[in-house]
This record gives sequence, C-alpha cells and structure tokens, in this order.
Amino acid sequence: MNPDYQTKRKLKHEAKIRIRGLRLRTYIGFNVEEREKKQDVVIDIEISYRVPEGVFDDEVGDALNYRTITKRVIRLVEEGRFLLLEKLVADVLEVCSDHPDIVRSEVTIQKPHALRFADSVSLTLEYRADRAGRLNLLEKAS
Repeated sequence: MNPDYQTKRKLKHEAKIRIRGLRLRTYIGFNVEEREKKQDVVIDIEISYRVPEGVFDDEVGDALNYRTITKRVIRLVEEGRFLLLEKLVADVLEVCSDHPDIVRSEVTIQKPHALRFADSVSLTLEYRADRAGRLNLLEKAS
C-alpha cells in the first residue's frame, strides 16, 4: 500500500450523512383537528461524525448506521404526539445526536400547508458536541 495513503488514513476524517425529504405522518399541533388527525411532515437530517479507521477497510461494524438512526426517527415521529413543532424537532435531533462519534447534527422539519398562503412552515435545530447546553435545549423542549 502507498505510504502516503497510510499517512492520510491516520488523519482524523469527518463525514456527513444527509437524509433528505423523509416524509412521515404524525399528530402535530394544538388545534382540535390537528390533535385528531395525523398530518404530513417532511424531515431533513444532516449528521457530521468522526470516521473510525475501520470503515476504510470496509469494516461494516465501525460505520455509523444511518438506517438504524432513520428507523428510530420514523418510530418516534409516527408513534408520537406533539403540540409544538419545536418539541418534535428537538426529539428528532436527540435521536440524531445520540452517538459518541457525532460532532454535529441538524434537523429541519417542515409542516406542509400549515399556513394558508405558504407551501410549508419549517423549524431547524442544531446540535454541536463542542458546545455546552445541549441537554438544556432538549430538556426545555421535553
């Protein structure tokens, strides 16, 4: 193997996973009709993480499993009930930040047709591992 390649592999790598347009249905809102009927939401997720060296040797067990994260998000959203978009986004963000290799995650959730003359209303929250206060943000939304 090329020695330059070996040297480059020892550097710390960071990767991004992007999940775009995850369309789910949930109870979201505090009006009577919103609490009785599921509504569409569209979720965009971006996760930055430190890449373990094993992935460069095709070690599946060392990879961050985006399918597992997505399944957890689907279960949370489809089985949950939320009064506020902020609570929903914070809960999804917590799922998307729950791994020691994750250095940053961002979740945007759109609520299509929430306003009469708008395509959607959306809210974005971000987590950064290097910032204090992550739990405070999530606790406030709980």
